[in-house]
Amino acid sequence: MEVKEILSKCDHTLLSQTATWAEIRAICDDGMKYHTASVCIPASYVRQAKDYVEDRLPICTVIGFPNGYDTTKAKCFEASDAVENGADEVDMVINIGWVKDKKWDALLEEIRAVKAACHGKLLKVIIETCLLTDDEKIKMCEIVSDSGADFIKTSTGFSTAGATFHDVELFARHVKPGVKIKAAGGISSLEDAEKFIELGASRLGTSRVVKIVKKMESEA
Repeated sequence: MEVKEILSKCDHTLLSQTATWAEIRAICDDGMKYHTASVCIPASYVRQAKDYVEDRLPICTVIGFPNGYDTTKAKCFEASDAVENGADEVDMVINIGWVKDKKWDALLEEIRAVKAACHGKLLKVIIETCLLTDDEKIKMCEIVSDSGADFIKTSTGFSTAGATFHDVELFARHVKPGVKIKAAGGISSLEDAEKFIELGASRLGTSRVVKIVKKMESEA
């Protein structure tokens, strides 16, 4: 697989609590140069980043992040606010405690409500696979598939582990047609990135792939 194809599937990500505008601007520059799928940044920078990139690069942000236990109303406000500020894509975190309590209807209703608040923009649903059993992951594949969301996503990158090949394979077997897969968290090599894509991921959330490519270019 060509490097440019891998880059085209990357949400080039910077979600550090200490992220500065200079750092956000730098990843926007990288995203435009390397033609990544988007940059994924904190909501507070969405308007500034959108004004900076204009229509040259999609802007993605996160809501209910990273713990997912905000109220549905709060998540809907965050999503709507992000879209109004120029976000093209929204990645939300589910209420993981509701999964443990088997509150399936509440989870479905919340995702549907957030999708509506995105006003037609892409919604990716983070289920934080490292905290769930395989049975819970399979159930979330069903719920996300029925919710109208565009993607199911493995991880925030802020919990105990990130994406695994097993989880992407599991998603690929259990999501319904039309629901895409995003692998995120800990993707640290081009080889791993390619493997995730081969297993069914059409997006990768990563801060490292662009850095690897830049290093390769500097050493060429």
